[in-house]
Amino acid sequence: MARVAIVIVTYNSAGEIGECLDALAGLPAAEAEIVVVDNASSDSTRDEILARRITLISNSTNAGFAAAVNQGVRATTAPSILSLNPDAQLIRGLDVMATCLEQPGTGAVGGLLIGEDGNPQTGFMARNLPSPTALVLEVIGINRLWPHNRVNWHYRCLGLDRTTMSLVDQPAGAFLMFTRAAWERVGGFDERFWPIWFEDVDFCARLKSAGFCNYYHPEAVAKHSGSHSIAPLALENRQRYWYGSLLKYAAKHYRSPAFRTTCVAVAAGAVMRAVAGFPRYKFKAFAVYGGIVGLALSRAFRYRQALG
Repeated sequence: MARVAIVIVTYNSAGEIGECLDALAGLPAAEAEIVVVDNASSDSTRDEILARRITLISNSTNAGFAAAVNQGVRATTAPSILSLNPDAQLIRGLDVMATCLEQPGTGAVGGLLIGEDGNPQTGFMARNLPSPTALVLEVIGINRLWPHNRVNWHYRCLGLDRTTMSLVDQPAGAFLMFTRAAWERVGGFDERFWPIWFEDVDFCARLKSAGFCNYYHPEAVAKHSGSHSIAPLALENRQRYWYGSLLKYAAKHYRSPAFRTTCVAVAAGAVMRAVAGFPRYKFKAFAVYGGIVGLALSRAFRYRQALG
């Protein structure tokens, strides 16, 4: 049995999956088993995978990222699983991550992500769990306008020492290794976060609640471009998916007053974005963000039903 299973979820990833798999080509079979779960790509993604003789699970519809990761975990047998984005290329450190997971009480570990410019993706590769205040500042745009405010500094771990192994709440889902035992303990990824966003945050939050420790390890390194499957999405879908998943996370992890405050902040932020987006998107911005306002306010009155 391999020590690590590498699960990669693709969705129209033809431009990225080849380099991702090529970076894994030298791994011995005794060290890693690789499976790709494709969520009904309409491009040549599956051809790229099959050409490299990699195990492929091909979904007929887009099951969403969370469900696809769960599929990949169930299809493998290794005690540790690396969830790797197709736009990430492993440079080194697979063994380091697996060894880290052998520490008692460890649930997950992530590593150093570097962008195409060679710079570390600080603020993304390791974060603390978002507090209600952090999400409120996020959706009304304060974190973008004042990124070094105290709340955002803590949330995005902007003071993280990139050279030292550190305890963190949420290593990035783009390069996240976790134990099969921890995955089973918390019930896997929550498939209600469809199709993308916040499923990795929720997973790490549940690991922490179950008593597991999560780590950032600088000796595990991957190159990560990011957002390859997001860019082609229409504005209305991109916003609906992100805000919808954010509200599901808030409904699941915050108490009623904090959840409802987050909903109101989402509505207010959507109004501001509609106004700001008008010159570029014309009246489409009002339709898109008007829908977000309606979604946020309706869920504010339903609380736990917002997870549906």
